Amino acid sequence: VQLQASGGGLVQPGGSLRLSCVASGFAFSDTWMAWDRQAPGKGLERIATISPIGEVTNYHTDSRKGRFTISRDNAKNTMYLQIDSLKSGDTAVYYCTKLSLPSSTGQGTQVTVSS
Repeated sequence: VQLQASGGGLVQPGGSLRLSCVASGFAFSDTWMAWDRQAPGKGLERIATISPIGEVTNYHTDSRKGRFTISRDNAKNTMYLQIDSLKSGDTAVYYCTKLSLPSSTGQGTQVTVSS
């Protein structure tokens, strides 16, 4: 199983980013997936989950406030996270996670929100 997140970087408050996660080594189109993040000094936080064909999405905690959009393209074995109106509190390492057993979390991508 390989999960490679990308698309992070330094962005000003109010900006947007689209993170990508390319998956390989398992049946991506049959698998629930998730985006998680870990802010400095804090634990891992679940942001959102998406069903195998994308018809069901669930958002957790503050991400419910409409700034985050999870999606996937099974033809490309890729999952996305659109983040709008970025805030300093969004600074974190963002990870993609394969939820079906055995679950797996890949390497993250750093998002830094700062002026």
